[in-house]
Amino acid sequence: MISKEEFEQLTGEAYDHLQEKYKSRINNLVILVEDFPSKEQMKKVGVSSEYGLLGLYEGRIQSRRINVGVVLPDKITLFYIPIAKSCSDIKICKQRIENTLRHEIAHHFGSDEEGARKASNIR
Repeated sequence: MISKEEFEQLTGEAYDHLQEKYKSRINNLVILVEDFPSKEQMKKVGVSSEYGLLGLYEGRIQSRRINVGVVLPDKITLFYIPIAKSCSDIKICKQRIENTLRHEIAHHFGSDEEGARKASNIR
């Protein structure tokens, strides 16, 4: 399993490699790495196993932010242990991080689950 430091580095690289047309639209967003989802996060999405969630978007989608005043940043959390333990090598882990990040960013832009799944496979 890759180290958490390697995982965080790959997460940063995945963000850096996003297409500019997406990066330029991201607004008021923080990306975090946590070992596992909290019980509250698992309950929010209806997952019973801490290994059942690779990433999570929490916030107010951009299209619903019109005239809402000052708001806390949206948050995308990638879960280190569920992702890292599901990968047999660093190449697969890098791909899974990239796919998960794109999936959660699609939610930030307002995509439903189907749209986010499609976005997670776009290069």
